[in-house]
Order: sequence, then structure tokens, then C-alpha cells
Amino acid sequence: MRVALLTEGVRPRSPRGAGGWCDRLVDGLREHDFAWYVLAGTAGTAGGAGAADAEDTARTPVHELALWGRRPAGRAPGTLRGRQYAAAYDRLVRSLLRPGERSGFGPGLYRLAELARADGALPAFLVSDRARRVLERVWRSPGADTSAGRPLVCDVLVAADLLEQCLRPLSAPWYGAAPGGLGAADLCHVVGGGPAALPALVAKQLHGVPFVVTEHGLHLREQYLGYREAPYRWPVRALLLSFFRALTEETYRQAAILTPGSAHDQQWQRRCGADPARTRVVYEGTPAVERPAAGPEPVAPTLVWAGALEPGRDPELALHAFARVRAELPAARLVLHGEEAVPGYRAHCAAVAERLGVADAVEFAGRPRSAADAWADGTVVVFSALSQRRPRLLADAMLSGRAVVSTDVGVAREVVGPTGLLVPPRDPQALAGACLALLRDGERRARLGLAGRLRAQERFAVEPVTGAFREIYLELVSQWPAFPAAAPDAGAGPRPRPFARPAEYWITDRRRSAPPEAAPAADAAVTAEPLPADGNGGNGTDRTGSSDTDLTDRTDEGGTADRADGAAAVVALSRGRLPAAGEAPDRSGSFAEAV
Repeated sequence: MRVALLTEGVRPRSPRGAGGWCDRLVDGLREHDFAWYVLAGTAGTAGGAGAADAEDTARTPVHELALWGRRPAGRAPGTLRGRQYAAAYDRLVRSLLRPGERSGFGPGLYRLAELARADGALPAFLVSDRARRVLERVWRSPGADTSAGRPLVCDVLVAADLLEQCLRPLSAPWYGAAPGGLGAADLCHVVGGGPAALPALVAKQLHGVPFVVTEHGLHLREQYLGYREAPYRWPVRALLLSFFRALTEETYRQAAILTPGSAHDQQWQRRCGADPARTRVVYEGTPAVERPAAGPEPVAPTLVWAGALEPGRDPELALHAFARVRAELPAARLVLHGEEAVPGYRAHCAAVAERLGVADAVEFAGRPRSAADAWADGTVVVFSALSQRRPRLLADAMLSGRAVVSTDVGVAREVVGPTGLLVPPRDPQALAGACLALLRDGERRARLGLAGRLRAQERFAVEPVTGAFREIYLELVSQWPAFPAAAPDAGAGPRPRPFARPAEYWITDRRRSAPPEAAPAADAAVTAEPLPADGNGGNGTDRTGSSDTDLTDRTDEGGTADRADGAAAVVALSRGRLPAAGEAPDRSGSFAEAV
């Protein structure tokens, strides 16, 4: 099937050999035709594949749209069309600023997309004085949500430019049923959420193409965290956060299937309106499962900590716990791997270690050459974070075969499970007790390390991830109209649906039962009638789905099908021809061989 992969970033794919998640998905599902649709940072940053990537680029087309920077060229809309743009934009802005009009976000968004597809004047309208006046009028009108403060003129100008950049995917040249358009895809796969979901929303609205959303780090949560330090005034931040919240809710509402990267993310999605029946956890696979376990433990009992040096990772908790550990085990050491994320924080941690009297046993090792080298330096791996949003670092530590001690926050419980020790956050006594228990018990340490490695290999292998999406793709397409862009309008006839009938329906006898007086015996074999020339029974699609049990227990409309003749027809079909009328079927094959 044809899959449109929608992503956001400076490159559509990581360099070969780096093991990007999207690369692994495309490589693992080579039976499908993928096309990249990338919202790049600036023009030209998503392309530029090197000679080593020439073959993959030819196999996977890349379509790029610059999300930031200079707006696309285009003329402003005329007077009449400008009024239509203003009405749709007014409805969209009202849904962001008026609590009672939240439901207008989707209609306003799709109306802007429809107008943009007709004349391509949306970018020019969004930066026009007319759009700014609409934004200012609604923003300052009675009933608007101005809890973050009254907007100034500079806020209106900044917010208008930011909304233009956020809505730029609505005017992308990606829509339509022509080759390369999203209307010609069987489904869309949104990776990351946020603005990358806008083309999928429009494709579903205009062409009926379903889409899947995969989030390994929730886009809305990252926006809330990032806008705390954004260089904008509070009214602008509140407006933009309202836009991302409305976009997330609409994406979750319209998505056919949501695949969060953890059960922790799944809970966040449910709070944003995601339907639990359409949500499935698919862990982020990593090729590190093939990596051998770490070698022998260091001679001295060593605690190893890894992560960014910032308050959220709470290395101070590790230092305080280590002071208690060293009071019991004077030979113990602590190695902290990671770069400084907050200016001056490394010096602060060094001062804490000096004040606790353990500075001579604490090493700030900086960024390791690889994660495997970091884990090999320790006897026990320690995580002291106040928030653990993604499971990848925990899983990588478990794959080393070292025993893990972690604070019980975020995804830690579902990733570590019974193969490690979990302690409350900000509790140095509990963390020190867990570390001492493992440092003093080598047999328990080895048992937990092996169990953790096996658990991580089972949950984070690449093959189960690609297998899960293979099943999701087939299930989704089987429940959706085939070729939705070419389907007739409502009322003009039934929409074609793939997998509407099992495979044997198209290869066994479909002749209706004879009249009662001429009906053959129940156990008599019926001669199979030839199939139409397209080999699909005139259905117009070659996508079918069935199981072996269907072939043995189904009959069609009262007729009795000869199982052997049906299997022979499958074999003949697989060999490129069908038996002619009156020709004896070839029984040398079997149904299992055919499929």
C-alpha cells in the first residue's frame, strides 16, 4: 500500500547507520511504498541526500515544506475571496480565545484549507492587515480569554506571524489525487504530532484518507514545557498554547489509531480526549538490543549516573544518596556522565559534592563516547530524575545487563518493572538504601541485571515494532474505503471497501443455487465458472484478507464450493493464468503454497 509519512524536523531521515526510528520503519516494511512529507525548519534543509542515500531517496520520495522563515510567494486574495478568508480565520481565532466556541476550531481550519487549495492565497492573507485586524478585534472583544494579560499591538503582530507559520501546512502543494498527492495515498502516518498532523487532517477532510499518529514524546507536553522560556509576552504564549491544545484535541479526535510510545504517554493522550479504544501502546524499538552486555564489573563498587546536568534530572539527589553510601562503603565511587544543560550547574553540583565531603570519590566524566561505555563504568546504574518522560535511556541501561535503581516517576515503573529497584523521588535515604542493597549482594545484582536485559530485549526490539505497524496498517485499510479520493459521492452508490469479502469469494464457485426441483445433491461438486479478466471478480481492488479456516467452512449464497477446485484456482492464479472453461483443474499445488 502507499503510505505517506508525515514528519517535522530539519531532516526527513537520519544519516544511514544512525538508526533513526522512521528509517527502521521504512526498512522493516519494504512491501509498502513510503513517501516522506517533511515540515523542515527552513527551505532546503530536508533534502540534500548524499550519494550513499541515492538509492533510498529514489525508493522513498521526499516532499519538503519550509515551516519557518520567509513565507511562500503568492498574491493576496481579492475582495470577495478575502471576505471568505476573514470569516474562516475569525472562526478559528474565536475557537482559540473564547471558551464557549472551542468547537469552531475544526470547521475554521478545514475552511481555510479548502480556500487555500482553490487559490493558494492563504499565506499572503495571514500576514495581511485584514488578518491582523481580525485577530486584534477578537482578542480584545468582551468574553475573550485574556487571563494572561491584555494584548498590545506588538503582541498582535507577533502572534499573527506565528499563526501564519503554524498554519503554513494548509497551503502545501501536497493535496489532490494525482501521483505525489496525499489523496493518492492509502493512509497517512504522522510521526510526532503537532503541525505535522495538519496535512493528515486536511487529507482526511478533502480525500477521506485515514491516518495513524505516533508520538514518542508528546508534542503538546513539550510545547507547554518549552513556552515557559519562550521569548514572547504572556498573551502570545497563551494564544499559541491554545492553538496547540486545540490542534492536539482535533488530531486525537480524527485519528484512526493512536500509537503512543508508552502507557505514561497514553494517559496524557486520554486526558486530551483520545479514545482508549483507538489507542495502542507501541514501544520505540532500538537496534541496541543486538548489543552485547557490558563486560566485567569495575573492581571498586561504582554507581554510574547518566543524563543532562540540570535540575530536572536531579543529580543532587544522587550526590546526597552517594554520601550515605560512602559512609557505609568507603571504597565506593560515583561517576556522572552528561553535559551541562544549565549554565553553571556543573559547578553547583561540584560544590554540593565538596560540601558533603565526597568530592574526591565523585567524577564528572562529561559526555561518553557511547551509552554502552557509560554503563560499563558502573556496578549499579542510578536514575534520580524528577520526571522520566521517555523510556529509551532506561531501556538502554537495562540492555547493558547492569542492575538499575530508579526514582518511581514517569515511565520508570512500566519500563523497569520487577527487574529493578524503584524508590520515591527526592528521598536520598531510600535511594541510598537501594544502592547499598545491590552493592552488597552480587548474586541479586546479576539476577536483576539479566532479567532487565531480557525484559528490554523483549519490549524494545525492532522486529515487534515493525510487525505491530504491519498489522495496524492492514487493519486500518481493511476498515476504510478503498481509493477514497476516487470513491463516489454519498448517495451515488456504495463506496468500495477492501477486505469486504474473504479471498476465497473471488476464486471459488459463485453460481447461485439451482431451483429446488433441479437442485443438485448436497455433496455434488459444482464446476467452477471462470473469473473476470482482472482476477479480482470485478471488485476493482487487489487487496483481500482471509484465513485458512475461512476456506474450509464458508459457502457463498447457498452454493457449495469444491475446496480442491478453489485451491487449484489459487495455484493457477499464482502461476499467471486461470483454467479455461472445461479444463481440468491443476491439483498439484495447495492453498498453503499459493499464499
